[in-house]
Amino acid sequence: MGSLFMIYAALAIYIAISLAVSVFLAKRDDLDNVQKIAQIFLVWLIPYIAAIALWQFHKSQDLPIKKHSEFGGGPRDSSGAGSDGNH
Repeated sequence: MGSLFMIYAALAIYIAISLAVSVFLAKRDDLDNVQKIAQIFLVWLIPYIAAIALWQFHKSQDLPIKKHSEFGGGPRDSSGAGSDGNH
């Protein structure tokens, strides 16, 4: 009875993860339809590994990009002279 429970638990986890990642991939705007279908197919074809790997890959693409500060610091540079030629 214990091994049957383990099989059902593994199957339930597989279905839950695959379904969640499939919905996540289907909602992405940066993938075209062919890419979505191919990646969802991989999620269901390769249990656990493809689902987790594709989810992690796409989540890493969603990290906010830090804006760099402007070079030069604006109208006055470090020498104290303004950009308009006045001191």
